Amino acid sequence: MKIIPAIDIIDGKCVRLSKGDYDTKKIYHENPLDIAKEYEANGIQYLHLVDLDGAKAKTIKNLRTLEILASETNLVIDFGGGIKTRESLESAFNAGANQVTVGSIAVENPEICEEWIQEFGAEKLILGADCLERKVKTSGWLESSDLEVIDFIQSYQKKGLKDVICTDISKDGMLQGPSFELYKEILGQCKISLIASGGISCMKDLEDLKVLGCSGAIIGKALYEGKITLKELQKFL
Repeated sequence: MKIIPAIDIIDGKCVRLSKGDYDTKKIYHENPLDIAKEYEANGIQYLHLVDLDGAKAKTIKNLRTLEILASETNLVIDFGGGIKTRESLESAFNAGANQVTVGSIAVENPEICEEWIQEFGAEKLILGADCLERKVKTSGWLESSDLEVIDFIQSYQKKGLKDVICTDISKDGMLQGPSFELYKEILGQCKISLIASGGISCMKDLEDLKVLGCSGAIIGKALYEGKITLKELQKFL
């Protein structure tokens, strides 16, 4: 199972939110590159980079941060937030993203996403299936949809996408454990590579997600708050 630290960006700084609420923003570090280099120095290979300004504005706002992290580290970066057009998708890849997460656009314009899958390859895209009470949410979790999360994932499995990040928004940033039951259900009904996100609070959570069959786990606040240390992660890696 891949260990994937998250760096969420507002105004070029590392922040975390609780349950996706922008009013709960807490700044942890002024310089994302320092954090990324620390992760890399401790054996981390992957990074989940989210442009929260971009998600809210519906267009990329922190492309420069992506460029810096991609050029100054060897981390395998998946990038999301504000990817609404082919131009924004290409700019993310050109800036150094190895994969791009499509969430809002996958809900609002599935035809475009299908074109991207055909053109860029399914391995270059990750489906962002972020949900609250099983309904998919979009635009930095500020907008709701009527799509049920498993139906949503299955629809993109049919289009060829294999990698899925699923965040249970009610768990995100709360450090009270991930949504094990939801992930078990998804893995039972979908033939995809599932990356768990939201609520991870300790090493046991990671061990349990691995046993469940998740292919990756995204860790955010637990690292910043010291609930999981990089030294502990080294043993897991």
